Amino acid sequence: MKKYRFILLVQQNYSFEILRPMHAVMQERGDQVLWLKLGNEVNTALFNSNESVAQSLEQAIAFKPDAIFVTGNTVPDFIPGLKVQLFHGFEWKKKGHFRIRGSFDLYCTQGPLFTRKFENFAEQHGYFDVIETGWPKMDNAFPLQAKQTKNDKNQILYLPTFSPKLTSTIDLLPQIEALAHSDEYHWIIKFHPKMAKEVVTQYELMAEKFTNVTVYKNADLMSLIRDCDLVLSDTSSAIAESLLHRKPVITYRNSMPDEYIVNFINATELHSKIKKVFENAEQQESNFDHFAAEYHPFSDGKSSNRVIDAAIQRIENGLCAKKKKPANFIRNIKLRRQENFWPWTIRS
Repeated sequence: MKKYRFILLVQQNYSFEILRPMHAVMQERGDQVLWLKLGNEVNTALFNSNESVAQSLEQAIAFKPDAIFVTGNTVPDFIPGLKVQLFHGFEWKKKGHFRIRGSFDLYCTQGPLFTRKFENFAEQHGYFDVIETGWPKMDNAFPLQAKQTKNDKNQILYLPTFSPKLTSTIDLLPQIEALAHSDEYHWIIKFHPKMAKEVVTQYELMAEKFTNVTVYKNADLMSLIRDCDLVLSDTSSAIAESLLHRKPVITYRNSMPDEYIVNFINATELHSKIKKVFENAEQQESNFDHFAAEYHPFSDGKSSNRVIDAAIQRIENGLCAKKKKPANFIRNIKLRRQENFWPWTIRS
């Protein structure tokens, strides 16, 4: 079997959870894998000892990758290889998720809802391909596992988004604190890495007051979802991951509420909505099935394999797209400036 050279591009800490299932499959296949960090948002201490990390863009270019797998929105065109977009979540309700930036040759979509959209874009733009593969991060979840922790009270996982316009953290803080005081539920709180520090501090202070409140910073999100009984959020990609774990979801002022979630717009309704969901849990089952069919129908834990196979197919046979990808001159200049990468200059 032919071996390939792949780069896994990391621009945010959340990329590790998405890309590590890919890394594991690539190693099993005997491919050469190089990790590449771009920007200043990545904690380099999160790299594992068995992960080969490029020390410079020069090294990444000299590696001559066959493909680069990306979870962010941009990738340097001056690095060779097929540019593959994996996405950083199911955030289709947020502005920019369906924006075509001219950076990618191949989009690997999670499910039919996304595939239809990007296939339409592929027809319009003509320079990239779209293949439905499932999302590598979900390989960590499937096959679904039973809860690993047992609690004497229902465990609620709060997963707010960081966006100031969409976050529920300010409005729900007094409501959650009141429920924490009543000691009816156990609260697990996991913030997005970009959440405002002052918001995190307020919830950490609450956790210091109540033994039934825990704030996690670096915990594995999949494990937290697996072990909870209900997810509370607003407009976050974690909603999709929770529904795929077959966990009921309540949202506060979701930007585009649909049939799969229980949404409320008055913060004081929080407790009544929680009670309603727990009292009618069986009604959620059909919602889980319908959601999965549209958003992520793959439950075999092998999406990474499909992504790699899709990339290899295009590497060996070429893209189906007929037009040439845009030059992205300005974007590449910005990336060079960000990384201070000017290889044609003389460095002292």
